[in-house]
Amino acid sequence: MSEMKKVTVPYGEADLVIESGKLAKQADGSVTLRCGDTVILATACVADKPKEGADFFPLTIDYEERMYAAGKISSSKFMKREGRPSEEAVLRGRLIDRSIRPMFPKGFRREVQVIVTTLSYDDNHDIAAMAVIGASCALLQTNAPFEGPVAAVRVGLKDDKFILNPTVAELAEGDLDLLASGTEHKITMIEVASREIPEAKMEEALTFAQKAIAEAIEPQRGFINQDKEKIVHVDPEHIGEVKKFAWDELQKIVTEIDLAKRHDMLKELEATAIEKFAETFNEKQVVEAIDTAFLKAIRALILDSKKRPDGRKMDEVRPLDIEVGILPRVHGSGLFNRGETQALTLVTLAGPGQEQHIDTMGDFGTKRYIHHYNFPPYATGEIKRLGGMNRREIGHGALAEKALEPMIPAKADFPYTIRLVSEILGSNGSSSMAATCGSTLALMDAGVPIIKPVAGIAMGMVASSDDDFQVLTDLQGLEDFAGEMDFKIAGTQLGITAIQLDVKNKGLTAEMIHATLVAALKGREEIMAAMLKVIAKPREELSKYAPRIITTQIDPEKIGELIGPGGKTINGIIDAQGGREILNIDIDDDGTVMITSNDAAKAEEVKAIVESIGKPVVVGEEFEGTVVNIQKDRMSGKEIGAIVQLSPNKDGMIHISALGNGQFVEKVSDVVKVGDKVKVKVKDVDADKGRISLVRIG
Repeated sequence: MSEMKKVTVPYGEADLVIESGKLAKQADGSVTLRCGDTVILATACVADKPKEGADFFPLTIDYEERMYAAGKISSSKFMKREGRPSEEAVLRGRLIDRSIRPMFPKGFRREVQVIVTTLSYDDNHDIAAMAVIGASCALLQTNAPFEGPVAAVRVGLKDDKFILNPTVAELAEGDLDLLASGTEHKITMIEVASREIPEAKMEEALTFAQKAIAEAIEPQRGFINQDKEKIVHVDPEHIGEVKKFAWDELQKIVTEIDLAKRHDMLKELEATAIEKFAETFNEKQVVEAIDTAFLKAIRALILDSKKRPDGRKMDEVRPLDIEVGILPRVHGSGLFNRGETQALTLVTLAGPGQEQHIDTMGDFGTKRYIHHYNFPPYATGEIKRLGGMNRREIGHGALAEKALEPMIPAKADFPYTIRLVSEILGSNGSSSMAATCGSTLALMDAGVPIIKPVAGIAMGMVASSDDDFQVLTDLQGLEDFAGEMDFKIAGTQLGITAIQLDVKNKGLTAEMIHATLVAALKGREEIMAAMLKVIAKPREELSKYAPRIITTQIDPEKIGELIGPGGKTINGIIDAQGGREILNIDIDDDGTVMITSNDAAKAEEVKAIVESIGKPVVVGEEFEGTVVNIQKDRMSGKEIGAIVQLSPNKDGMIHISALGNGQFVEKVSDVVKVGDKVKVKVKDVDADKGRISLVRIG
């Protein structure tokens, strides 16, 4: 059981209070954190022994949203209990994982689970950075060989001034949303959404973040449980013996450019080693040793020989092959090939009514720009069961979405709902940045008037020390497995719009980050130039298969008339035109009405109808209306007139005496029937009684 401890950490405008020993006492580690009225619980548990058969570190990070934390009940009619995590919850879980995982020794195989639960949320103070600190404090209380503490901070930028741990409102108003994790002197994780921030300014922001991270490290040391002896992890002895045997052959394998041949050579070496060491080590141990040695050989090739496995220069981008408009019926498409990585992005445009509804602990509203990312097993030549989206797919889709979001036109200028889907058809490194490039191409092919094109690139690094490192432009798969980082950077020709950094070592120095940003800018500019040669700007016209949106304006006070009781009026208009498959009408609170249809003539007709609603009828005005009823005298039952619909919410009556154009009419039904179109002129308007008298003309 943890003893009662409490520390206060300066955390921007508000303090962060960390407390242990009160909640979740049976967990190996447990802390609560409070900032403002936001409170989270972070727990950690460590397995008693290594997981049998595991060939990776089985770390599980779960972030749990609770609707009660924000005083909400789900708006779903059928499901009030929290179900599968929202995309935002998944992304927060990934942020914690990426911050914590590098701080465990390689080869550690015991299961570790960290669960962060939001208990109270004030809709003002950010949870993600708090969650990283909470996970770190909880792990410090356990016997896991966690090489922390780790802290995280969020940085905003407004009026050229950095804001430490800004509020939600301050982030929305600013130009930068940077979340960074790290130790006292190094950065281990970066997540950025920004509005074309130049590289130099981004370095300033990271320096600012690093200082704040360091200040949040020392207070955590008080949570280290001195009574628990840390697990000592030592690499297995078989690694060295097998590595010595295989080393010379591995030098040849790492320089083989042909992927299939390289794979065959590696399998042949494994088979030989398994046979040689059959009496000493089991097959799994030998394969593990070969894999470890193979990665070390790649590192040696890069650091010692200054060569890359595929023969490229350190700052060289793989061959690019780019196309747009390759599919006939979709609204826009872009195919981006970079080496063996291939991303096909498709755009679908729809009316405002197709916006995604968000109902989470922190958000309730709609989202009009959506990016989805699919990574099927055939992209890497594998066979796997297809299922729901995994964390990686959600994270990569969110990164590409974030990279392009600042360049999406405002709703007032382009009122469409925009959905992009990136299908990863082949992968050998940085498919998320390929998806970003493919998305720019697809949007321009679709005629979406994006503000500027966006390109992205992934950078790698191999390092033997803080001073001996090599930055790699356009990271490929082998280099990712063997290297220290995957540093994805996207932006326009003027600045950065998104960053995502993961590391496998204990973090990056300022010098490493500077070298990476400089090299990334050069590579991004090269990719951007290749993209703009294929399509330089958005197409002037939308696809003929995309819906058209016609916009008009009505008096906001007349919105109720347009909708009608229970939606009767607006639904009647839509149904009369063939239903929502043919046409849709969306209304903003300011009276803006957006009519979406693939039939331009029908949309114009509906526009005229909408504009007529709320418009006063004046004497002498002419209409073409539909007869909706034959009016009869209640006493005698004789036909006395025809009721004509002038607009969806206005009817008038042609008295039998005004029906015959000067000729005597004995029965109304002799002249008109329900459903007939008739031309009429307004004879009189009784505003008090809401009556309109009509005369048939023509």
